[in-house]
Amino acid sequence: MSVARSRIFDLMKVQCRIFSATFNPDRIRTGNKVLRERLKGPSVAAYYPRRVATFKDLQKLYPDLETWDDDEEDRLEHLGLYEPIRPTSQLSN
Repeated sequence: MSVARSRIFDLMKVQCRIFSATFNPDRIRTGNKVLRERLKGPSVAAYYPRRVATFKDLQKLYPDLETWDDDEEDRLEHLGLYEPIRPTSQLSN
């Protein structure tokens, strides 16, 4: 004696509802396994130390204090070496 296919599907639906599973009779890849996993972001973020104050933060906090940022000075010097490119219409003036 064989059981009707519709009865087996009904049983599977009830079973999935009871055990909080997804009813997927066609076995389509839905990604539910991955979505049920714990998120990894908080544990990865906790692995790295918290960011401490940067040089720019200190400059904003104490604007009266004379500070020297070598990287920023090098960048500005590098930008100053190149003259801005002017269109040819301005060269004749």
